[in-house]
Amino acid sequence: MTIKSRLKIMIFLQFFVWGSWLVTLGSYMFNTLHFTGSEVGLVYSSIGLASLIMPSLIGVIADRFVKANKLYGILHFLGAICLFIAAKVSDPTLLFWVMLFNAMVYMPTISLGYTISYFGLEKEGHDTTKTFPSVRVYGTVSFILALWTISLFGFELSNMQLYIGSGAALLLALFSLALPDCPTSTAKKNASLVSRLGLDALVLFKQKKMAVFFLFAMLLGAALQINTTFADPFIHDFALNPSFKDSLAVKYPAILLSIGQISEVVFILAIPFFLRRFGIKTVILLSMVAWTLRFVLFAFGEPSGLGFSLLLLSMIVYGAAFDFFNISGSIFVEKEVDSSIRGSAQGLFMTMVNGLGTYLGAIISGRIVDYFTVDGVKDWQNIWLIFGSYTIILAIIFAVSFRYKHDRDAMKDIDKIA
Repeated sequence: MTIKSRLKIMIFLQFFVWGSWLVTLGSYMFNTLHFTGSEVGLVYSSIGLASLIMPSLIGVIADRFVKANKLYGILHFLGAICLFIAAKVSDPTLLFWVMLFNAMVYMPTISLGYTISYFGLEKEGHDTTKTFPSVRVYGTVSFILALWTISLFGFELSNMQLYIGSGAALLLALFSLALPDCPTSTAKKNASLVSRLGLDALVLFKQKKMAVFFLFAMLLGAALQINTTFADPFIHDFALNPSFKDSLAVKYPAILLSIGQISEVVFILAIPFFLRRFGIKTVILLSMVAWTLRFVLFAFGEPSGLGFSLLLLSMIVYGAAFDFFNISGSIFVEKEVDSSIRGSAQGLFMTMVNGLGTYLGAIISGRIVDYFTVDGVKDWQNIWLIFGSYTIILAIIFAVSFRYKHDRDAMKDIDKIA
């Protein structure tokens, strides 16, 4: 088996582990464990807390002490144990701690997986810029497949989703033995601890343009977490209405939501055109508008008739909401910062989005859901309208505060980066 083939299997399993529970765990906690919105938000906030520092710390260990492929397998083995234990937990506080430890060992494996991929592809003589996307796409495919598996087998409200994730993590830990051996880096060993932790990129906050950009990165990260936490529980709650109980959307919510991941693939291809034609400011504004549409369409959507068309449309605009910010934002950082701190700047971007943004989004949105819950019944329409108001206000403030002049010539090689 070629290195490229092994990397495809690695990336496939990497995101199958995550997809098996990330979207549907909220419904399990709401409907089976009967957690409150704040308790569900607390459990999901573990992802943000772990993302604040663990990827950088694990990166230091991989660079200085343990080969990335070995560390990768160890972390997934620990993650398999965590998910197995989580399947047996019904107390919200205990589940938070178990999922926090799971996030601490899982989140760093994403960047470790990319490191292993880049090393393996280079070792085999591939151009990583051209070849890695064809490897990474297996992650998107597996995430969709995981959603379909959990939904079709009726595990969305069951702890079986955690057992499946645990099994996939164990399989990946074993498969890591077949991954290319990644040597530790002498150059990175000699780098300062500040540089290794990505803290040298904090100098970017002295630039108003970049400070504003990173602030809104955090705020949009919150919008992404709102969607991740509550989209599936929202669709499940239509089962409370007898006229919707037997609809396909209620029976297979995760399959409906997977259309959003399919939409991602389409909008990724459109990013180079939009960045060249309109620039990063307009593209991010389009993302904010797309998030607003996503939430407003949720507010008025339902599993039948015209309402179902609104739900489908909300899945389609999700691709633009996610890609036009997360992918375009990463490209913007790559183009704007000095080459000496690009790696640190990318780490800072991910920390703002998946760390602070995810934590704040999970905690605050959980309290909003509780505020609009009476006798166990959630007023989803007002909940989604509140979230939609949040993103459109962000768009207005961003349009006024972010100063950026688009230079088409500077974006002429954007296809290579994208």
